[in-house]
Amino acid sequence: MPDELSTIERRVYHYLLDFLGEHTYQPSIREIGKRFRIKSTKTVSDILQSLADKGFIQRDPARSRGVRLLGYSTVGRMQPVPFYGKIAAGEPMLIPENRDRYITLDRTFVPSDDCFFLRVAGDSMIGRGIFDRDYVLVNPSARAGDGDIIAARVGTEATVKTLQHRGATIVLEPANPDERELVITPNDDFAVIGTIAAVFRPFHDAAEESDEAGAPPL
Repeated sequence: MPDELSTIERRVYHYLLDFLGEHTYQPSIREIGKRFRIKSTKTVSDILQSLADKGFIQRDPARSRGVRLLGYSTVGRMQPVPFYGKIAAGEPMLIPENRDRYITLDRTFVPSDDCFFLRVAGDSMIGRGIFDRDYVLVNPSARAGDGDIIAARVGTEATVKTLQHRGATIVLEPANPDERELVITPNDDFAVIGTIAAVFRPFHDAAEESDEAGAPPL
């Protein structure tokens, strides 16, 4: 297990990830120093060596850009998946203005190219293992059937519930005895956004470490 990173090591490591994703090559030692206002190239080199010693990178100290991120691939296996901070009313529900960022996943976990992430707010699905602030991977290409967990739009609100049909009525069932089911009639403004393909649960809030934030009302 790699050793815990210091604050500056974590920031430099994330910078290496972001820079490589944007430029397809690594920043130089001087570029890293400029980014973090570190005047000494030796200090930057020491930080990179610590990242190497802790198992996050491999490096060639003789080269200015001699860094390789362990476990990172820019081709073949990875796919960026958009994360939407909120859902728009009506069609289309997913608009660029509401796209906060992309979350890159191994394609093993992405069932279709049009998948996207939403973030849960509330505990209505705790009985199905979906908790407040979990990220849910939504697959709009999958056909939703009774018993499936779906993301749906009801009016201007989005929600994650279990889908059930009762005649002409659609029922969105929570998995929490303290929550009420939602009964959808043919006259209601309702749309299935997609089925829930996966749940990702961070045990820290990355928004506290960056300027990225936002959670849709699900």
